[in-house]
Amino acid sequence: MKFKCAKTDLTQSIQTVSKAVSVKNQNPILSGIYIKAENDILELQATDYEVGIIAQIPAQIEEPGQIVLPGKYLQEVVKKLPGVNVEIEFNSQDKNAHIRSNKANFTLHSMSAEDFPIINRINGDFNFKIMDNVLHELIYRTTFACSTEEARPVFTGCLLEINDSLVTMVATDIKRLAVNSKNIEGVEGKRNMIIPAKILNELQRLLNSDTPREVNIKYNSNQVSFELDNTYIASRIIDGQFPDYNKVIPSSFKTRIKVNTEEFRSVVDRIALISRTNEYKIAKMEFGAGMVRITSNNPEIGQADETMTAEIDGEDITISFNVDFIYDALKIIDTKEFYICLNDTLRPAAIRMMDDDSFTYVITPVRNNDI
Repeated sequence: MKFKCAKTDLTQSIQTVSKAVSVKNQNPILSGIYIKAENDILELQATDYEVGIIAQIPAQIEEPGQIVLPGKYLQEVVKKLPGVNVEIEFNSQDKNAHIRSNKANFTLHSMSAEDFPIINRINGDFNFKIMDNVLHELIYRTTFACSTEEARPVFTGCLLEINDSLVTMVATDIKRLAVNSKNIEGVEGKRNMIIPAKILNELQRLLNSDTPREVNIKYNSNQVSFELDNTYIASRIIDGQFPDYNKVIPSSFKTRIKVNTEEFRSVVDRIALISRTNEYKIAKMEFGAGMVRITSNNPEIGQADETMTAEIDGEDITISFNVDFIYDALKIIDTKEFYICLNDTLRPAAIRMMDDDSFTYVITPVRNNDI
C-alpha cells in the first residue's frame, strides 16, 4: 500500500475517528485505526464495539491496500509532521508503515488488517434527515443535563423522541431536566431512542459548517447512525426506560421573573466564586419589589451579595439552587432576556427563553436552612 494526501485532511480524519479508538486493553486491535486505500479514496475506521466511526478523504493512491496502525501514535505523528502533504507506504515484509513529510521520516509497526472488526453501515428500519444546525441545537441545549454516573446508564444518554414532524431531545440527571423540540419537515412515524451523550457531544463537534448540511439518521432496534458529508458515526443505543419527562415539567407557576440574560449570567458567575467553595454550591435568590438579590455564604471563606433589577409577575419568593445547575443553563441561552418560573421554595422551577418556546429547563431547588 502506498498513498499521498493532504496533511490537514489526514489530521482531521484521524482526529475524528480517534474518538472511537478503545482506551481499554480488552483487544489490542481496537487501539488501532484501520486505513484502506482504494479508488483515490482513503477510508479510516475506528471502533470500540460500542461506537464506530468512518471518515473518508481524497488521496493519490499509488498502490491500494489496507493496514491498521496504533491510533495514539499515528495521531501524534501526523499532527506534528512539517510538510503540507503526507506519504505513507506499507512494507508487507517487515509489517511497518513508513510515514514521510518533507524531511521527516517515521516508521510505525502495524497490526493485521484482517483482525480489525470492519464497520458495516446499519440498515435502519426508521430513517430521516435533519439539517446539521438544527441537530446541533438539539444536542447543545440538552446534553449538559445528562448524568455522568455509569451506574445509571439511562441517564447518561439523551432521549431522542420522534413524533412525526416534532423531534424532541431530552436529558436529565434526576436533579434537572433539559428539553428542546424542533419541527422537521418530511419526518413521519413515531420512535424513541436513548443515545449516549458521549456520542452526541462528539457528533456536535462535526456540526459546525457555515452552510447547513443534511444529516442522515438511521435507527434500528439497538443501533443508531449519523452520516454527513464523508463522516459516518454508529453507536449502540442505551437499553432502558426513560422517565416520562412531561410529568416533571410544572403545568403552571405562581411567579414569573424576566431578567436580562447577560447581566444575570455575570452576577451568577461572580456569586459562584463563593458558592462553589461549599459542598452543595448553594446560591440563594430573593425575588421581590422589582429586584433579584443573589447571595452565597461560606463561613470559612466569606460571602457574596449582589442585586439586579427584574420584572416580577406574581408572588415574592426566596429560593436556593445549585449554582452550577443554574449557570449551565445560562451558558446556552441565546436570547437577550429569559424567564425564571417559580412556585415555592421546594418545588421544581423552570427556565425558558424569550420568544423561543422550544426550550425548557427544569431544576430542583435545594433546601437552605437560612431561608
